[in-house]
Amino acid sequence: MPIMFGDRTNFRSEVLTFEVVDFPGSYHTILGRPRYTKFMAIPNYTYLKMKMPGPNDIITIGSTFSHTYMCDHEHYELATTIINSIELLELKNSVTLAVLDYNGPTSLSAFHPTEETKAVEIDPTDPTERS
Repeated sequence: MPIMFGDRTNFRSEVLTFEVVDFPGSYHTILGRPRYTKFMAIPNYTYLKMKMPGPNDIITIGSTFSHTYMCDHEHYELATTIINSIELLELKNSVTLAVLDYNGPTSLSAFHPTEETKAVEIDPTDPTERS
């Protein structure tokens, strides 16, 4: 695939071969050292810049810290979503679902008080007592 860095007046173009992998990720492309060597590019991770020689001058590719922060935040959310979906599948596979038997005896019929109970009469004409 032909890859170009720069603009119309000062650009560098090379044909690169990429490996396509099938996994969810946040990067479109990862350039490694062999690709940097082909472009004779020098990345500077501190200043978020990459420089390479062009036919007319040095080609500088860069980003801003706010854009980098936004991308890192999106990558964090994507990674969290991927991990959560994997953990959810593991939980789903490890948990057996219980089906309630509504035709069996209810919990009220199985209730037995632990202490003796006392019957209390309620007078329906007395307004201070609640029914």
